[in-house]
Amino acid sequence: MTDLDDELWTAVAEPGRRRLLDVLLVHGEATPTALAAELPFTRQAVSKHLAVLLDAGLVTQRREGREVRYTVEPDRLHDAARTMIAAANRWNARLNAIKRMAESLHRAEEHEPPRA
Repeated sequence: MTDLDDELWTAVAEPGRRRLLDVLLVHGEATPTALAAELPFTRQAVSKHLAVLLDAGLVTQRREGREVRYTVEPDRLHDAARTMIAAANRWNARLNAIKRMAESLHRAEEHEPPRA
């Protein structure tokens, strides 16, 4: 796993940041002030969350006069979804292997002669 993947997991692990991404996806582009108006966070908290999302490459920013506007980076969001799907598939494979081992042990115990 790369540092960028670690930043991705850190960014999306926090429910507030996922919610911020959802709102930003609806708007397409927004300032921290506009986002704070729709979220249960202060503008300062929104800015901090945006900084984490920016570091992870999930959003981009552009300056328009005195305002900074943020947009979701669709390619990175797509990469993030693929990374999470791959991780989920690895965990499913591991859990299925554990399940098969447990079932095998259970079947072996059923066929053992009773202990005296």
